[in-house]
Amino acid sequence: MTEQITMQSPMPGVFYRRPDPDEDLFATEGDFVEAGDVIGLVGVMKNFHDITAEQSGTITRYFVDNESEVDAGQDLVEIEISE
Repeated sequence: MTEQITMQSPMPGVFYRRPDPDEDLFATEGDFVEAGDVIGLVGVMKNFHDITAEQSGTITRYFVDNESEVDAGQDLVEIEISE
């Protein structure tokens, strides 16, 4: 049985899929991530909040692009959890 969880933005800001413009993406669709892995950042006025996977699983979808403005509670990424 599989379950989908959706990670939301904890605050309004800009969503980043990479730690720095010259670095690789944290993760892409199809990647397996462990609970606690950073899968994105939300930046507000040069302060960055890590978005971490709540559970281990496979990223099935990013709902927003890199450097997109997001609202608090907006869906960011979906992870498929295998049980």
